[in-house]
Amino acid sequence: MADDDVRPEEVRVQPGYKVARRWLIWGGLLLVGFLLGLLPMWWAKMGVDYNLEQAKRDLRRGQIQNTLSAAAVYARRGEYETARQNASTFFTEVQAELDNADSTVLSAAEKTQVPSHLSVRDDIITLLSRGDPAAAERLSDLYVGYRASTSATQP
Repeated sequence: MADDDVRPEEVRVQPGYKVARRWLIWGGLLLVGFLLGLLPMWWAKMGVDYNLEQAKRDLRRGQIQNTLSAAAVYARRGEYETARQNASTFFTEVQAELDNADSTVLSAAEKTQVPSHLSVRDDIITLLSRGDPAAAERLSDLYVGYRASTSATQP
């Protein structure tokens, strides 16, 4: 019986080693499970982020176009000062989008077509400042031309 009590050192350490190893395996499995659960959520977040950016882009495009259409409507109603302010805002915003190299609001094709519409800026602003009814027709023509330039490249 005295021989039974004498065990090598590694045999006494073995049970603790198995427990630690078991905890490491369970911890590793939990980590892998967590990461596997995180991956679909990350993928879904990337899709939502893309959709959000697309919605922001479309909203910005709509705001710019709405500013021009509001200028045309106000000019038709004879509210030339409000029309002038809206037209000025439209020209400023479009120019800012053209100058911004990182802008995603206008596509490359639109960036080549839209500058031709900006050439009438001074004429329209001057007509609106004078209260000339011809400004309403010029704004309407500008709106139709701008819409044709930007809607042709819409997906």
